[in-house]
Amino acid sequence: MTRKYFGTDGIRGTVGQAPITPDFVLRLAHAVGRVLKKTEDRPTVLIGKDTRISGYMLESALESGFNSAGVDVMLLGPLPTPGVAYLTRTQRASLGVVISASHNPFADNGIKFFSAQGTKLPDAWEREVEATLDEAPVWADSVHLGKTRRLEDTAGRYIEFCKSTFASNLTLKGLKIVVDAAHGAAYYIAPKVFHELGAEVIAIGCSPDGLNINHEVGATHPQALVAAVKAHQAHFGVALDGDADRLQLVDAQGRLYNGDQLLYLMADDRLGRDEPVPGVVGTLMTNMAVELALKARGVQFVRARVGDRYVLEALEERQWLLGGEGSGHLLVLDKHSTGDGLISALQILQACVRSGKSLADLLADISLFPQILINVRLKPGQDWQASPQLAHETQVVEAELGDTGRLLIRASGTEPLLRVMVEARDAAQAQACAQRIANTISA
Repeated sequence: MTRKYFGTDGIRGTVGQAPITPDFVLRLAHAVGRVLKKTEDRPTVLIGKDTRISGYMLESALESGFNSAGVDVMLLGPLPTPGVAYLTRTQRASLGVVISASHNPFADNGIKFFSAQGTKLPDAWEREVEATLDEAPVWADSVHLGKTRRLEDTAGRYIEFCKSTFASNLTLKGLKIVVDAAHGAAYYIAPKVFHELGAEVIAIGCSPDGLNINHEVGATHPQALVAAVKAHQAHFGVALDGDADRLQLVDAQGRLYNGDQLLYLMADDRLGRDEPVPGVVGTLMTNMAVELALKARGVQFVRARVGDRYVLEALEERQWLLGGEGSGHLLVLDKHSTGDGLISALQILQACVRSGKSLADLLADISLFPQILINVRLKPGQDWQASPQLAHETQVVEAELGDTGRLLIRASGTEPLLRVMVEARDAAQAQACAQRIANTISA
């Protein structure tokens, strides 16, 4: 059964257009509340949000929907997505709810959910919610309505948690760090975390006005961070996205490091301290250079579907700790139950401080393969999977690449497109192979 509303990371869209409207969000919360009531007499949910102006409206709708199903609500205010996951766990709540569209522009918003353990919920739970949405509402009578209160000092609680993941015998004193919070949920928290660990902090992207989230700043627009690091002659730059679960890092030379490189560095740091790293989970898009480098160190590598929830599922299945995506969603499961840009940054900075080496030195042994991505629009009714020409050309390309490259063809989940990705040690070879596949599809 396919899901009607839920995507890879909750429900997301343009505010004022279905499904991101107050009436739908109220019905959604009511349906979620009814699902919770099946196993719990008096559930409590936490609601956090990023800095989008639409967050106020959607927060009110969620609150009403939950209360109408007999569910109590605790409002957290602006807080990073991983902060909501943390407080859901420590407050022993039934569910955590985040109002955010992550790295999208301010005109979008979304709703995502965390379990009582602070983890993303499985597809089966989302399908149950969607089935309940199709049923008539069951409004609680007055005596059984839920109540709402605000949880105090949410920022302070989360700041202390982030700091607790940094080695107590280390400090960031002597380091100048530019922190870019994308005018998003970590605008207040992120500078505090690094400052309280001893760093001199230059904050950019930390002045939200409800309309500027992710606008030319943050993890999806790292040029601002690169420029600020160079201008301030900083040692590091840390960029988060709008809900602070994604990370990009910049070194003193203005070189940008993505999630694939940072994932390898975290594994390598643990191996260097003789900590066991039985395996690492990436995605179908993780650079092949990471896979080869980890295998050379004796570390298993597994690819999950694109999306941090699928990385988490693969980690939990194998009881491994480290996983992530090139976009900067990184999972360190002995530090937090979900991806956390701040905690991931602290793990990387900790490795640099402990070793006395720069990011470039720590990553000197890994050079990412060129990746070529071509989007090919499908014709109406085109069955690309049944094409013998494509099957033949795929075999030819895979044989040519051998064990020094990789081909991935996957359908877009939102548009009539095929995404053709080829990576190889040689950029010209990757480009030529990708173009041949693309030409075969569009022929």
